[in-house]
Amino acid sequence: MWVGLSKETAHQLATPISSLMAWSEYLKLKNGAEGVPAEFDKDIDRLRMIADRFSKIGTPSELKPTDLRETVRQTLAYMEKRISGNIALKMVFPEHPVTVPLNEPLFGWVIENLVKNEANAMGGTGLITFTAREKNGRAVLDVGDTGKGIPASKFKTVFTPGYTTKERGWGLGLSLVKRIVEETHHGKIFVKQSAPGKGTVFRIVLQICQRSEERRVGKECRS
Repeated sequence: MWVGLSKETAHQLATPISSLMAWSEYLKLKNGAEGVPAEFDKDIDRLRMIADRFSKIGTPSELKPTDLRETVRQTLAYMEKRISGNIALKMVFPEHPVTVPLNEPLFGWVIENLVKNEANAMGGTGLITFTAREKNGRAVLDVGDTGKGIPASKFKTVFTPGYTTKERGWGLGLSLVKRIVEETHHGKIFVKQSAPGKGTVFRIVLQICQRSEERRVGKECRS
């Protein structure tokens, strides 16, 4: 039922999204490119991505070697203008690519949900830090905030569907994150550290793709 609803949602979104794209092009022709704010087109692209995400639910997802740093950067560039101006987003990345097998639209959903979750935990003010690196033959992405923290007894519970601390919320964000990371990308996500009043760090561990010279012998990504 859920798969059917997701695919029908994607199908129903297609028509208004196409209409918005057409109106954007019309306004550009009539008033010039400056007549259409850049954020308008970005939001249309985001709607297309959302529809694409819904259409992929319940079907095998294609994973492609992708630089994890760029996927995170692109998602945060979109999100930073759509969260509180009192929240800073910081990235600590190595200079070299961190290449992992990704489905970019779905993994972007992971980053969005983590940003929203941590922004809520900080009450709209604070710092969210994304730290990527390679460790023990895996790609590691730590996402830390300066929020209210999570008691140790809730480290696993936060990923349970329906768990939420908000008065209005479905409690599906982190459960969706866990499903995308673990079932789609064959990785792991867990609370690395947290304490009440001291913030939280979520850790994502993913397979890593070999360097180009190793890929030529048929070993694209470490399992």
